[in-house]
Amino acid sequence: MLASNTEDIEARRLRVLLIDECHLLWGDLTGYVWGKTDQEIAVGIVNERDKQTYYGAVDYLNGKLLLKAYNAGNSDNTIDYLRYLLDSSPNQQLLLFWDGASYHRSHLVQNFLCEVNQGLSQEQWKIHCVRFAPNCPSQNPIEDIWLQAKTWIRRFCALIPTFSHLKWMFEWFIQNTTFDFMSLQMYGFFSEIKY
Repeated sequence: MLASNTEDIEARRLRVLLIDECHLLWGDLTGYVWGKTDQEIAVGIVNERDKQTYYGAVDYLNGKLLLKAYNAGNSDNTIDYLRYLLDSSPNQQLLLFWDGASYHRSHLVQNFLCEVNQGLSQEQWKIHCVRFAPNCPSQNPIEDIWLQAKTWIRRFCALIPTFSHLKWMFEWFIQNTTFDFMSLQMYGFFSEIKY
């Protein structure tokens, strides 16, 4: 699909975005524990309600991530995020790659997509969605971004006194990093990043 749209991608008429949601928990700071393999290790989480959901879309061409915080992953927030992506991409069609989360497939989201694309031929759709294979996060390079961001904040766990500080650090890292993983090139080579 990308190869057949190379001209539109390079001319920036078509913006390719890889989308996913990330759920940041206060317990993410203590995400890894070392111990004996034959013994169970319990790690208590003080307040499970300290969580933040982020929607993110990595731009396939430039490696930047468009991040927006929400209270949960659901149909209403998915629609709001899709509107945000449209607003962030004036005069561009969107080709979105995402997983098969139930709220991506919901009637509300499907109705929104029909409304946005109403009256347009498939080649002119404002938003075209492609679903990754089920239960295969390795197909979505944004998973590497979430992991890198969480790994980065874990390095500073002793310096992070509150969950609001944790969220700030996570967002700062995402907004100030251009991502360039090999997995970003798994679908073809269109990157602006020069080697």
